[in-house]
Amino acid sequence: MDKEMNQAGSLLPACTVCGRPLIPDEIAMTRKMINRGARQFLCLTCLSRRFDVPEDVLREKIEEFREMGCTLFL
Repeated sequence: MDKEMNQAGSLLPACTVCGRPLIPDEIAMTRKMINRGARQFLCLTCLSRRFDVPEDVLREKIEEFREMGCTLFL
């Protein structure tokens, strides 16, 4: 798994398509949409392209999942 150092000095996984460092919500969304046990992740831009859905819709779904109490989005 590709990782890149973030500003805090910890390692973050990178998007397997474009290589951009990921934030926790992107990791959670990959696990929610593709496979809960995923070990490779996509950024929201690449997820939106893969599923042909606007990024704003994915952001709205993240908030919905969080409000529903999905433990992936804590």
